[in-house]
Amino acid sequence: MGWAAAFDMACAQQVEAVTLADNDEQRLNEAVERIEKLTGSHKVTGVLLDAADTGAALDAMRGHDGVLSAVPYFLNLGLTKAAIRAGCHFVDLGGNNATVQQQFKRELQAQVAGISLAPDCGLSPGMASILGGELLRRIGGQADALKIYVGGLPQTPRPPFNYQLVFSVEGLINEYSEPVRILRDGKMITVEPLTEVEPFHMEGFPELEAFHTSGGTSTLPETFLGQVGECFEKTLRYPGHAAMLRTLYDLGMFSSEKRRIAGAMVAPRQATACLFEEKFKSDEPEVTLLRVEAYNRDVIASFSMIDYTDPVTGLTSMMRTTAWPASIVVQMLIAGQITKRGGVHQEIDVPAELFLDEMARRGVAINYRIEPAQEICQEALEAAAREN
Repeated sequence: MGWAAAFDMACAQQVEAVTLADNDEQRLNEAVERIEKLTGSHKVTGVLLDAADTGAALDAMRGHDGVLSAVPYFLNLGLTKAAIRAGCHFVDLGGNNATVQQQFKRELQAQVAGISLAPDCGLSPGMASILGGELLRRIGGQADALKIYVGGLPQTPRPPFNYQLVFSVEGLINEYSEPVRILRDGKMITVEPLTEVEPFHMEGFPELEAFHTSGGTSTLPETFLGQVGECFEKTLRYPGHAAMLRTLYDLGMFSSEKRRIAGAMVAPRQATACLFEEKFKSDEPEVTLLRVEAYNRDVIASFSMIDYTDPVTGLTSMMRTTAWPASIVVQMLIAGQITKRGGVHQEIDVPAELFLDEMARRGVAINYRIEPAQEICQEALEAAAREN
């Protein structure tokens, strides 16, 4: 994700220079060389940095207009504090509700520093939140339901899990293990992850399954409390995946609590992360699906996206649709196109039309549709009749 964001910035005419930091020198050098080869420019400079060292991170941030964090979520609070001290706009890929809440507690400090904090700026949370907010505005500011469905999938699923790792393993386990905040009947509630599995259909794909995972709704429940009756985000996978992962959840394999095993103190989550990286790792082509739907009694409005691995640049669809939204937001902040200072909430503070234009300019097609709710119901009935 980090090098994909740096590549996007290097392609932007208004960006003069980019610093790309990583704690692995070989990976860093390869990323810089790859960006230079793809762009033909020398805008990107590599810096060896351990993001857990907030003092070193602060030194690296000084003199920059903005910072984009693509590191695991548990490092983002320290980097947020460093960005405030450095006077840099701060954007991250987020995904963990507790961390984001702690970041927003620094909102006043960011205002005093004249900067913005924009956590949760990836695919979902992030782009999905921007689109959800825009849908709500287009149908009048009220909705019976706001539903988000999103997933990164292998184009050729291989059993038994029919999945391949398309982003941080720590972020993946966080989604599968943390509580899920949603709106139901106009009230904010918490449900368990890997629950309420439902079938999902996207044209051109076999039937998928959708289920609750943590972090995807970000600040949507708080922002739209009183405006939306139901609000949730569900992850998409090939059928059967949720049941297998729920078994691991019930066994405690996502727990961070260390236990003595064979004389050593080990957290089950650490072992699971290692196994996931081994079993889910793949370089095969993948695809990312997104649908955001807003319902009221009269209409259903939606944004849909299907994006594939780019064979020219080698950027996966998950890189394009996760790193690029964050890159666009940080560039908007620096350019003054987002004027909010302090805490930025994607659903209300990011200019959605401009964002959509920027994604389209990068070759990511996001399609809008609005139609009478009655017609949707009739289509669903006819489809069910054909299947039976």
